[in-house]
Amino acid sequence: MLQQTQVKTAIPYFNKFTKKFKTLKELSKCSEKEILKLWEGLGYYRRARNLLASSKLLVRKYNSKLPYEIDEIKKLPGIGDYTANALLGLIHDQPTIAVDGNVKRVFARNLNKKKEKINFKKLFLTNSKNLFNTNRNADFVEALMEFGALTCKPKDPICGNCCLNKSCKYFKSSYKITTTNKKKVKEMNYDIFCYLNKKKQIALTKENKIGFLKNFNLPEIKKMKNISENKNWKYLGSYKNSISNLKLNINLYYRFSNKIPSAYNWYLLKDNKEFIPSFTKKIFKQVSILF
Repeated sequence: MLQQTQVKTAIPYFNKFTKKFKTLKELSKCSEKEILKLWEGLGYYRRARNLLASSKLLVRKYNSKLPYEIDEIKKLPGIGDYTANALLGLIHDQPTIAVDGNVKRVFARNLNKKKEKINFKKLFLTNSKNLFNTNRNADFVEALMEFGALTCKPKDPICGNCCLNKSCKYFKSSYKITTTNKKKVKEMNYDIFCYLNKKKQIALTKENKIGFLKNFNLPEIKKMKNISENKNWKYLGSYKNSISNLKLNINLYYRFSNKIPSAYNWYLLKDNKEFIPSFTKKIFKQVSILF
């Protein structure tokens, strides 16, 4: 849940999940529809699908236990090096490091080097005796991540109170190497066309071929074209939406109709029991002014 998501945002979702699913086996019996509804509003829905698929695999193949071998852990859907190492350390207390952006920044600052110039795998191997001289490997894995997030922050690191400042070359140097990378934002333009009816319903489909919204309930979405081609649609307004590193400029159109294409189904604008992604809910909010 914390992938690309702040702790304060994930906490209510985590509490809701752990209240509903007491065991891995209970989670594995959940339907995708149900788990997506629980995840609704958190975004990055592939995480929810991977979580469900992993729970099924763990129950079926591993007797509801996490494997001890990293290669086996990485066979679970959505699990890469970072998550696999985090699980090895946190669950099995093995000497390892979960390397994310926070951890890379800690070591890069300590050496006062650019992250791109450091071979982290070689660095950890060379210094393994110094790094893993504890019997609290699980705490070490978590401490590194938290230290990078709370003390050795991307901006305004708390160097004065840092327990590593005596050995930190970044702190000691008058020429400090920056360790933050500017996020590249891609701007895209879309027209969105909404079929509506007098029952306060909107027609949605999963047939859109847009990569970041594939297989989700959405109105018709097209890349920006000549507005004259949209003469059968009424213009409602424009707004902006951001998804990860995408900045979307959206023109919204609508028409009232009782007939919709066969790939579409009607959905209530309010109190919907179906899973509706946040992107679509923002469209709901825009068109609700028509009623």
